[in-house]
Amino acid sequence: MEADIVSLWDRTAPILLDAGLKIAAAFALYMVGRWLISFAIGLLSRILTARNFDATLQRYIANILGVVLNILLVVAILGFFGLQTTSFAALLAGVGLAIGAAWSGLLGNFAAGAFLIIFRPYKVGDYVVAGGVEGTVMEIGMFNTVITTPDNVMTVVGNGKVSGDVIRNFSANPHRRVERQAQLAFGVDPLAAIGKLMPALAAIPNVLTDPAPTVEILDFNELGTLLCVRPHCHTDHYWQVYFDTNKAIAATFAAAGYPPPFVVEREEIMPIGRHAAKG
Repeated sequence: MEADIVSLWDRTAPILLDAGLKIAAAFALYMVGRWLISFAIGLLSRILTARNFDATLQRYIANILGVVLNILLVVAILGFFGLQTTSFAALLAGVGLAIGAAWSGLLGNFAAGAFLIIFRPYKVGDYVVAGGVEGTVMEIGMFNTVITTPDNVMTVVGNGKVSGDVIRNFSANPHRRVERQAQLAFGVDPLAAIGKLMPALAAIPNVLTDPAPTVEILDFNELGTLLCVRPHCHTDHYWQVYFDTNKAIAATFAAAGYPPPFVVEREEIMPIGRHAAKG
């Protein structure tokens, strides 16, 4: 019996020793590989930081590089144990296709987020209309853009929807034009009204002098003359200038004693033939 145990040990000891050495070597390979991956990601991050790359874009690139290198490390360790890595690679590709099909929307948002970071149609703090939502950009994430609407509601929009829709960035240019209208009653001289309104617009806080505000005759309608009133301001002051312009129009016309506009009922002019027939 003792001889059988010794014989079994003599046969299994080399196998166990070889397996132990391989496990130890695989663990050492894993630790060295993880250190090299961390070193490579850190080096890449320092290079991107030195080149003033956007922080979000740096995270995108670092995450992608980390995933690829970790997959290569696992394949290398499996190859060290003598496993067929080609079959594993084919299985991994199949799993990747299945995950890609199931998460196509999520991956689409991820890819769209990368393009938003690279091409930068807007940045954090800009006032935009993106994905059908209007407001201030608070965060540009890997999958979503967070926008706070003017009524202070946080709205999360998928980057895929944002990149597939029209983006309007109101903060991209140094100023915006405020578009208002002023209705005059019949009998009010529009040129005199324009002369009174121009200094009132210039006195509104945060209205720019270059370009200067303009007041022009826009149209003639059943109420009288319609003026277009257009001051310019920075995006941050848009709503303040918008409402102050309305107040300036009302105060200026009231101080001038202009009557409120109303529809003038005009007597129908009958053809001469009909008058003659009645006579």
